[in-house]
Amino acid sequence: MAPPIALPETFARAVAGLRSAAPRPEITLEEVGAPQRLAPYAFALAATVLRDDDEVATGRLILLHNPVGHEAWQGTLRLVTYVTAELEVDLAADPLLPGVGWTWLTDALDAQDAGHRAIGGTVTQTMSTRFGDLAGPPTIGDIEIRASWTPIDDDLTPHLLGWCALLAST
Repeated sequence: MAPPIALPETFARAVAGLRSAAPRPEITLEEVGAPQRLAPYAFALAATVLRDDDEVATGRLILLHNPVGHEAWQGTLRLVTYVTAELEVDLAADPLLPGVGWTWLTDALDAQDAGHRAIGGTVTQTMSTRFGDLAGPPTIGDIEIRASWTPIDDDLTPHLLGWCALLAST
């Protein structure tokens, strides 16, 4: 049996910060498989937000680490997220929603002093109308936030708490 491979110290500290954070009570976190081809080291969490036993938002937070760095990242660590939530139809139809959704992310990170750079992403709003035998309201709206950013240091606890605040705000 081969000896375990030692993880780079930066990556190990970053993962420890993600594992040690205590999210809000309505948020459930679990470790999930991380994509293996994006960086030499990766770690991922999935989250579900429940209100009154209803799932109102879900997301993934992926930590990537490339010890030699990545020019586009402007660092060796990168956080990548995908968040989706069902919204009231009126809110989902608002043309200002993408800008508001992006502000939810940046404000949540800033509120936790989660220092970052090279942030980028997309906000998508969708409206779906159900037909036939599909149960539920006839029209639903959704928001999807996809983003990535480079943390300033390897203490990722503030980043996880900010991400959880984003999930809870949708």
